[in-house]
Amino acid sequence: MTRAAGANVLCFEIRGQRFGCGISHVKETIVVRPITRVFLTPPWVSGIINLRGDIVAVLDLAAFLGLGTTTFGAETRIVIARSGDRIAGLLVDRLAEVRAADLAALEPAPPTLAGEVAALLVGILTLPGGVPLGVLDLGKLFESDRLRGFSRRTQGA
Repeated sequence: MTRAAGANVLCFEIRGQRFGCGISHVKETIVVRPITRVFLTPPWVSGIINLRGDIVAVLDLAAFLGLGTTTFGAETRIVIARSGDRIAGLLVDRLAEVRAADLAALEPAPPTLAGEVAALLVGILTLPGGVPLGVLDLGKLFESDRLRGFSRRTQGA
C-alpha cells in the first residue's frame, strides 16, 4: 500500500481502538470457529483453524500489537489476510466498515506509540469525529521479526 494513491481499507476494532488494512490483502472475513491451540507457541498465536481443508494459523492481533488479548464475543471475527504467498487469520474484536481512504492524508504514527507497533503501520488517518484509524501494513506484519522467527521454528517441525 503506497501513500501516493487512494485505497479501500477494511476497518476493525481491537481493544477499543480502530485499525484497518488494505482490502487487497483481505481474502475473506469469517465468524470465529473452533481454534485449536498449538503447544509451545507465542501468546499472540491463538492457534490453527481448518479453512476448507487448509490449515491456517490464527494470530491474536491485540496480543501481537501489545494491547492485551482478544476477548471473544458475538462480534469477534477472523480476517483471513494474505501477503504474497503467506496467509494467516487475524483475530479482531469487531469488524467495522470498508472505507475509501486518501492515503496522501496519512499522518505518521505518534511518538507515544511503541516502536514495534509504529513500524507495522502505514500511518494514521483521522476519521470523521476525530477518531484515529491506524492503517496496518500487512506486508510488514507478515515480514516482522517475530513472525519470521516463528516461521523458522515451525518449518522443521
